Amino acid sequence: MAHSALEASEIAEKIHEDHEAHGHGAATPDRFRRFAGVYLGVVAMLLAIATLGGAEASRELLNSNIHASDTYSFYQAKTIRQNLYQTSAAELETLVATAANLPPEQSAKTADLIKRYRDTVARYESEPATGDGKKELMAKAKDWENKRDHAAAQIPNFEYSEALFQIAIVLGSVAIVAAAPWLLGLSGVLAVGATLLAVNGYLLLVPLGPH
Repeated sequence: MAHSALEASEIAEKIHEDHEAHGHGAATPDRFRRFAGVYLGVVAMLLAIATLGGAEASRELLNSNIHASDTYSFYQAKTIRQNLYQTSAAELETLVATAANLPPEQSAKTADLIKRYRDTVARYESEPATGDGKKELMAKAKDWENKRDHAAAQIPNFEYSEALFQIAIVLGSVAIVAAAPWLLGLSGVLAVGATLLAVNGYLLLVPLGPH
């Protein structure tokens, strides 16, 4: 998008150079040209801000999606290990219940092992100290998903904003050459719309589509 912004500026410069080369500069009042020049500078600045916002939203989308996927993978691995410990504990409990004349020492060792398995199962379910329990991992994954969805909702706003800013710059450049205030006015309308989209991209006050 930064490349597109540069192209828009180059178009404006080229139009102005061609205009001066043909000796028609006097046809446009100096006051109008100065105003239009300042206006185009402001629009170019706003385009740069919108481009920066779009790039940041794209990075956030990619980063959040990767983290969400990794967290869900960790959650699934934790679930598999938890199920193995649960199954092992249940098998040992069944063995103790059905075994006849089990030596007290062996019975105590088995009971200790069952307790360790059950404690591990509980720790896998929730482990606030490390944040690696299933409950904490699910919360992290949801948080990354929310950040991903937020960035995804931002991106269309910035894309439309950049497009409108670029069109506004081209129209403003043509308005200088043609000495056409109405073209500059049309450019201004597009620039206002682009500004509103950029603001909405940062704040997400109005959703552009299903989200």
